[in-house]
Amino acid sequence: MSKMEKEEDVEQASLNFIPCLAWIRRGVAKLNPEKVELTKEELEALIGKTKGDLAELDEEDKEENEEDKDEMDEGETGDNDDAEKIDEKVDSNMDEDAKIAAEYGLDDYDDDDDNVLMGIESLTVFSDEKQDPYVTKPEDEDSEEEDDFNLLPTDNLIAVGHVEGDAAILEIYVYNAEEAHLYVHHETFLPALPLCMEWLDFNPSETKPGNYLAVGSMSPIIEVWDVDIVGSLEPEFCLGKKKSRKKNIPGVGHKDAVLSISWNNRVRNLLASGSADHTTMLWDMNNQVVASTLPHPEKVQSLQFHPFEIQTLLTGCCDQQVRVYDCRSESFKSWTVEGEVERVLWDHFNPYCFLASTEAGHVYYMDARNDEKPLWQLNAHTKSCTGLALSSQCPGCLVTASQDKNFKVWDIQSGKPNFICEHDFKIGGIYVATACPDAPFAFCMGGDNRSENFKVWDIRQSAAVLDRFERRQLVQPLIQTCPSEPPATTNQS
Repeated sequence: MSKMEKEEDVEQASLNFIPCLAWIRRGVAKLNPEKVELTKEELEALIGKTKGDLAELDEEDKEENEEDKDEMDEGETGDNDDAEKIDEKVDSNMDEDAKIAAEYGLDDYDDDDDNVLMGIESLTVFSDEKQDPYVTKPEDEDSEEEDDFNLLPTDNLIAVGHVEGDAAILEIYVYNAEEAHLYVHHETFLPALPLCMEWLDFNPSETKPGNYLAVGSMSPIIEVWDVDIVGSLEPEFCLGKKKSRKKNIPGVGHKDAVLSISWNNRVRNLLASGSADHTTMLWDMNNQVVASTLPHPEKVQSLQFHPFEIQTLLTGCCDQQVRVYDCRSESFKSWTVEGEVERVLWDHFNPYCFLASTEAGHVYYMDARNDEKPLWQLNAHTKSCTGLALSSQCPGCLVTASQDKNFKVWDIQSGKPNFICEHDFKIGGIYVATACPDAPFAFCMGGDNRSENFKVWDIRQSAAVLDRFERRQLVQPLIQTCPSEPPATTNQS
């Protein structure tokens, strides 16, 4: 292994950051989540399916390699000589591997009865660990675990996309503002590095609203997971499909990483996704197809449906443009900002207006009815402003967060931004910050500090914030994300 390869492995192993977060409001999660318990037959079927999926991935890799090979210049004899030398070296290494395998009996290792415990089928011997004679726990410990597992009506959940080394993990935290509780409830391994998340209540196979999470990642496929199932091994459904020349299967959806997702809570089967492939796609989740495609000249890093107008979509692009689309006609207005757009956000207290933050650390406040200059511009941070959130219930309370490691609170109610406070939580450069939908002063953020990279903070712990906002009248959120009687779905974008 070369020095460069070793350095890359060390860098990969040391990765530990949180690129995306999503709050889940109170009352939508099951108070008694379901646990997945596989029978031996189901486990065998899963192993078979996994082998099949891996085989398909190998075929896709072969197809990509063949395409790359076709593009290479075969007339370069120097390259051929190098290839022959490499083949000779590989053959030599294979001979050495064969000697080692023969000396230590590695070829017969898997047939040895002594190694049966290495099989995946033996990982879970008892469906209930209380039946396992080797596991002993105090009764009060079991009671505490059961209390932590069952949820309270006052609990919020926080979905956390966590990258640690080469592992991509979906962690579900429980946060209770009244009792000051915060702990990991369960986690699921993801097949690709997560980049964005969006909560939704829609599943085409269910008639009632549920508790689901759409995850965009380095893969072009969007996965929708059931948050109420603990130990789930696969998503409820997926949006998109990779192209396969060998099987003559056309690709569906994006061709590159999915960078942003927004769910239309008023047309429940409608989801928007922005990608590194320079497109925004509107998905009909009833049929899991693309209803419409909005081309962009660059990567679409952020987007959000309007909280009240079902046809209006806000997008932020790497071409330094913010756009507001009418999805019915695919027409749009645009505004130019300084730097690539990091985040866009509608002001739900003033729905004609929206905010945008950029890689230059600037924040813009714009009126969608005005095609000219922003209402105000703020030099909020010295590096990329990657976190942008408004309090769910306190008008004018804005927070920003940045790769400069700072989290800041602003008051924008007077028509211009007023700085209130800032804090460095020692979580490294901050990738994302979002507002709790139920507790008006609770915000969470994720960073890249290896020792601590996740934080939930009630901003009232700052005396300056408490003095500024404690007498301000709170407004109950008007956005109904989980109505008692869900609105009708539609097949139109």
